[in-house]
Amino acid sequence: MCLAVPARIVQLLPEQQAIVEVGGVCSAISLALLDAAEVGDYVIVHVGFAIARLDQEEAQKTLNLFAEMVALAPAGDHEIH
Repeated sequence: MCLAVPARIVQLLPEQQAIVEVGGVCSAISLALLDAAEVGDYVIVHVGFAIARLDQEEAQKTLNLFAEMVALAPAGDHEIH
């Protein structure tokens, strides 16, 4: 199963790259599939590529659902396989 997650752009880098943050974890991603993105934008990230922009409200709803899923998982089973 593949999972795409909302992430907030915290830094734009050269060559259509960016640093995004999800849950306190920062990662480098490609922005090559988007027309435009700015620091502070939320994007859907799948396998290292931003595939769509979304508004802050929608991103927060999705992040809250992920947090609920983790909270409901049995103890010790918080990794995504």
